[in-house]
Amino acid sequence: MDVTLATILLGILLAVLIVIPRLRSKSDQPEKVTSNAQKQAFKTYSKAEVALHNKRTDCWIIIKEKVYDVTSYVEEHPGGDAILDHAGDDSTEGFYGPQHATRVFEMIDDFCIGDLEK
Repeated sequence: MDVTLATILLGILLAVLIVIPRLRSKSDQPEKVTSNAQKQAFKTYSKAEVALHNKRTDCWIIIKEKVYDVTSYVEEHPGGDAILDHAGDDSTEGFYGPQHATRVFEMIDDFCIGDLEK
């Protein structure tokens, strides 16, 4: 009987030591801030709709069949106005060019607003 009780108590103690720190670490993490693009409804856009957003103050691009609103990034783009070369159009080739650091592949998702209509 003593062995059974000791086993149960040991199991409870281990569970507490494993579960509580995990719960605490999850609640200590700050909430992810959502960008303006993520707040918009994710939907499907035609190529004609994307083409309307072709200027510095309203810039959408297409990368691999996904639509991105990069308007807020245009002024920050390290390549200057090169981002506007394909505003309102497909930027896949330029996006995957050798000039981009791997960081850009992580940050682009923040600007995704939908899929390109097939």
